[in-house]
Amino acid sequence: MARPIWNGVISFGLLNVPVSLMSGERKVDLHFRMLDARDRKPIRYERVNAETGEEVPWKEIVKAFEYEKGNYVVLEDEDIEAAAPEGHESVDLEAFVERDAITPTYYEKPYVLVPGKKADKGYVLLRETLRKTGRIGIGRVVIRTREYLCAVLPQGDALIMNLLRYPQELVDPNDYRLPGAKPASARLTRAELEMAEKLVESMSAQWKPENYRDEYRERLGKVIEKRMKSKGVTRRIEEEAEVPEDATTNVVDFVSLLRKSLASNKRTPARAKSAPAPKKKTAAKRKSRSASSKSRPASKSSRKRA
Repeated sequence: MARPIWNGVISFGLLNVPVSLMSGERKVDLHFRMLDARDRKPIRYERVNAETGEEVPWKEIVKAFEYEKGNYVVLEDEDIEAAAPEGHESVDLEAFVERDAITPTYYEKPYVLVPGKKADKGYVLLRETLRKTGRIGIGRVVIRTREYLCAVLPQGDALIMNLLRYPQELVDPNDYRLPGAKPASARLTRAELEMAEKLVESMSAQWKPENYRDEYRERLGKVIEKRMKSKGVTRRIEEEAEVPEDATTNVVDFVSLLRKSLASNKRTPARAKSAPAPKKKTAAKRKSRSASSKSRPASKSSRKRA
């Protein structure tokens, strides 16, 4: 069973819906290792100083930003940690926009949001509201150490979270030389347009993704299996242990929370307060406990087992 990336909440207004963030893609690429042709041993990549040619140990490596060719500014771990976002497992929705307002170029990576225990009501509430209004939620999410822009949208019975690219990451198509919007600029005739439209209509079909397969990967996989059988290679498949669901929530009065959110016109999501860390035991208590355990005589059952 797949492991959740984290267990947290979707927050919008004053509502928090417990969810598990699951990967929405499956890597099926075939990965190759580079071997020494003489003895079939793996080739190891080493960290080598570009000037001396000597290998550099990990403890001597620092991170730097090259602001000009050959000029660097070194960043300490504290500098990077200070710029990192606050780690909290939540999808904070800040606005709801029309579904067609976001062009496909912004979508980067899909995830599946799975409801936590006793969270079906809030999950369905958000899913059906998005479907009925034709909108998607735009917010931010922290995955590991980086904050991403994201979109939450309904798909069938699921809520899908797609990571979005920032505008600075996209190239404006107008930066390239493109033909004009009018067909006449490309010397297209009416007959050519009509024939092209008829061809598209004749080839129109319903979208069935299961009809499309990575044929190159399948052919290459058969070649690998044939080579493995000829060499007498065996494979061992290890199943991952099932991870118990531990996301819990209490019964929530959604009507009152929605009413409060509308009354306050709250746009920034509510953040759950972090629970106080448990107090550490003092050294004196540990010492007294260990001393008392040493002085306590062994029970009959323990002597019997010994």
